[in-house]
Amino acid sequence: MAAILRLPGGARDASEIVEALLVAAAARDSTTPQLAERWRQIADHIGDALDQLPAPAGHQGLRSVTS
Repeated sequence: MAAILRLPGGARDASEIVEALLVAAAARDSTTPQLAERWRQIADHIGDALDQLPAPAGHQGLRSVTS
């Protein structure tokens, strides 16, 4: 199932959500490990989707910075 998220800050907001999920998962590791693992999976899925987005206009990739 796919979902569309409309975030005012775009991909930056989505990456903050990923970070928050990972922090929350770490906090739940000892008390509810299944929930922590689920949150990590969600973070991974969002991160994978962000990786598939085209780079913003004017964005310099690693290759152009190191060349």
